[in-house]
Amino acid sequence: MTTAAGTTLPEWELPLTPTLIVSTAIATRDFQDVHHDRDLAQGHGSKDIFMNILTTTGLVQKYVGDWARTVVGPDFRIAGCALRLGAPAYPYDTMTFSGTVVDDESAPAGATVVDVLGSVSLGNHVNARVTVVNP
Repeated sequence: MTTAAGTTLPEWELPLTPTLIVSTAIATRDFQDVHHDRDLAQGHGSKDIFMNILTTTGLVQKYVGDWARTVVGPDFRIAGCALRLGAPAYPYDTMTFSGTVVDDESAPAGATVVDVLGSVSLGNHVNARVTVVNP
């Protein structure tokens, strides 16, 4: 396996259950009602509860980390994760992660940079750039 620019990561499909969305919001200590109370979320104009940004960040890093453990090495470290949210991630949908290794001249020497897309049925939920280093 390689970390050359253009290398694609295997896709990962994650079913989004209400339990996943609620439990990860609570685990990240995000008690905002839109992440765990359907009635209140709908009262705020949302279709349903939706995933919080801390969970999304963790899932992006898990996706890249699972790949990096094998390709970069078991001692890899995520040195950066910049992301932008888009479409909400609601229960009963599936989030599909894909990634591509890219050239990034601003990255530290020897780092591997991966652009990640997490999409749901409504469109792109997250666009991220993750920097991985092997100390």
